[in-house]
Amino acid sequence: QVQLVESGGGLVQPGGSLTLSCVASELDLNYYSITWFRQAPGKQREGVSAIGINNRFKYYADSVKSRFTISRDSAAKAVYLQLNNLQPEDTGVYYCATADRYFPDTWSRESQYNYWGQGTQVTVSP
Repeated sequence: QVQLVESGGGLVQPGGSLTLSCVASELDLNYYSITWFRQAPGKQREGVSAIGINNRFKYYADSVKSRFTISRDSAAKAVYLQLNNLQPEDTGVYYCATADRYFPDTWSRESQYNYWGQGTQVTVSP
């Protein structure tokens, strides 16, 4: 059974940093485009960043541009999301997701994803 697993969340102060990781069982992530989503309390899940196979593309939500960086490690078959200068509004559960059929033009649209992780909590608080 395919399973995505996120890790690296935690509690940080405003201005702090975290690195989130996404790995998978039964999937070689090197052959999949990966998207990070987040869901803040009481809000809908939103697309944060996406990376294509062989780094063909990298997309970011406007709210995280210049602060978050997405990358992949081919040897580790992992995708990372570096979160810098974190702010309270970045608080939420962060998920990685992928799909057997991935459409970059609609990377932030949840409906195209059929593989999701369980999420990792990021809390930004003084």
